[in-house]
Amino acid sequence: MQPHILIVDTMHPSLLQLLSTNQWTYDYLPLLQREEILARIGSYQGLILRSKVTIDRDFLMHARELKFIARAGAGLDQIDIKEVQKQHIALLHAPEGNRQAVAEHTIGMLLALFNQLHKADREVKNKIWDREGNRGIELQNKTVGIIGYGTMGKAVAKCLTGFGCKVLGYDKYHPIFATPDAISVELDTIFDETDILSLHIPLTHETANLLNSSYFSKFRKPIYVINTARGEIVNLTDLAEALETGKVQGACLDVLENEKLQTLTPIQDEVFQKLAQSGKVIFSPHVAGWTHESYIKINEVLVDKIKKLDFITKSHE
Repeated sequence: MQPHILIVDTMHPSLLQLLSTNQWTYDYLPLLQREEILARIGSYQGLILRSKVTIDRDFLMHARELKFIARAGAGLDQIDIKEVQKQHIALLHAPEGNRQAVAEHTIGMLLALFNQLHKADREVKNKIWDREGNRGIELQNKTVGIIGYGTMGKAVAKCLTGFGCKVLGYDKYHPIFATPDAISVELDTIFDETDILSLHIPLTHETANLLNSSYFSKFRKPIYVINTARGEIVNLTDLAEALETGKVQGACLDVLENEKLQTLTPIQDEVFQKLAQSGKVIFSPHVAGWTHESYIKINEVLVDKIKKLDFITKSHE
C-alpha cells in the first residue's frame, strides 16, 4: 500500500523531493487550519506536521485511514501518545535530525554566558572597553549534570567531553547506561556534584514545573541552568528568585513557558523583565534545533523511518 500523505506545516523543499522519489503521493497544504485539516484528514494514510495542531482523541476520530503521524522535530508533547497507540497509528519523530544542532547551540549559549559575550558585545558597540568587567569563566574541569540521557543528552555529552568536562548523566527511564561520554549516576549525585545543569527531557505531567524552588534547593553548589528542552519544565518565577539569592548563578534559556511574548500576563512579564535585566541570563527564540542543516536532516530521518513501516515494506514484497 502506497500512502497518501497530508503535510500541514511549512517544510523544507527537500521533503517533497524525498516523497516524490519514493513515489508517494502527497498534498502540501501548510496554510490549513485545524477545522480544515479535520475536514480533510479522513482520506489520508499519513500526516506530516511540526507543531500546528494538537493531536488528540477528537482529531483522531476524523482520521480513520491514518497509518502514521510523522512529527518533523523531536518533542511529542502536543500529541496524545496513548490515544495514538490505542488507534494503532505509528508515531514517528526525528530527534536524530537536529541533535547536533541542539548540542552545538547548548554549548554556544553556555560559552557565551561564561564569557559574557552578550554584555561585552553590547559594551564595545557603545565604545566601552572594560576588560576586567568581562573576565570569563572556563568550561574545562566543570561538572555538567545532564537530565535526560536520550538522543539530545548524548549529543551534548559528546560535545562536552572535548572541553575536559566531567559529565554526569541521569535518565529516569534508562537508569543504567554505558557510554564513553558520560557517567551514569543517580539523581542524588547530580544534586551533589553538578556545576552546570542541562535539561534534555520531554514535557510531561511529571516534568512540568520540575525545576522549582524545591528542586533548586537540593543542589549542594550554586549552579548554572541550561534549558533547550521545553519552557514549561522550568518555573521562571522560582528561577528568578534563585538567581537573586545566588542559588543559580546564570541561565541559558532557549525555551520559555510562554513563547508568545506579546501575550505575557502581567506576572509573566514581570518575571521576564527580571530575568532580562539580571545580566545573568541569555535567551534565544526556541532555535536550538533550528539550523539550516537540521531543516534538511529532519526530513531525511522522517522519510527513512516511514520507509521502514510494515505497511510500506509489505507493499514492496
